[in-house]
Amino acid sequence: MAEPAPTYLATVAAAYDGVADVYAEHFAAVLDRQPLERALLAAFADVVRDLAGPVADLGCGPGYATAYLHRLGLDVFGVDLSPAMVALARSAHPGLRFDVGTMTALDLPDRTLSGAVSRYSLIHIPPADVPAVLAEVYRVLAPGGHLLLAFLAADEPAAEVQAYDHRVTVAYRWSPDHLATLVSQAGLVEVARLVRAPVEEERGQQAQLLARRPKEA
Repeated sequence: MAEPAPTYLATVAAAYDGVADVYAEHFAAVLDRQPLERALLAAFADVVRDLAGPVADLGCGPGYATAYLHRLGLDVFGVDLSPAMVALARSAHPGLRFDVGTMTALDLPDRTLSGAVSRYSLIHIPPADVPAVLAEVYRVLAPGGHLLLAFLAADEPAAEVQAYDHRVTVAYRWSPDHLATLVSQAGLVEVARLVRAPVEEERGQQAQLLARRPKEA
């Protein structure tokens, strides 16, 4: 029998359902204003483009990053908890695939993906559950596949993780070093990281980790 879904998932889904239209309008052109985000997405696309298997945008929201990765030449699809977000993504990008789903239990076979992207979606996972989510991502990545994680960086140097007042629902900032340790414990190898100052519309430092599932003999 499958494990019941964690109760917080319904809370997060309902919260994003309630703001889906406003969120989609606000973030429709966000990548146009963020050259460093575009650069790391382009680097991610370069390292996975020639690998076998599609790319999953986990926590895709209204699909703007999914569509950007598609324009970079990737076979990519989106997954999001919020049915309203998925509906908006399908409407805005009718040529792409978007599914309602969760990072905690991906409806994908083992070793399926050449890459996975989680842009500011892991922040809503309770810290105690993050190792299991990373293990689930490891499960679906093919050997040599890459994971790109984007998250808000903790603003206290000594803090491993901090709850903060996200505008939509409960969320957490992470120390890049601490999250990198959890990524390593899941079996992934860190390839690169970026920590950048916030732009005008953001509320703190942003961080990204690029990690790879090792190739196996």
